[in-house]
Amino acid sequence: MSAPNEIRSVEVDTPEIAAARARLRRRRSIAIALGLALFAVTFYALTIIKMGPALFDRTL
Repeated sequence: MSAPNEIRSVEVDTPEIAAARARLRRRRSIAIALGLALFAVTFYALTIIKMGPALFDRTL
């Protein structure tokens, strides 16, 4: 077991640091969402292209 003098001190974030971290987290979340949306649209477009014009000539 560690001795009491080896216990780390806990640093409390200031409101400015907490706000900056929240902004960074939001930017990262938006970037991930945009990347995922671009990925989905790319696969959708490639699927339509691969099916070709015959996709629109079929009977319903």
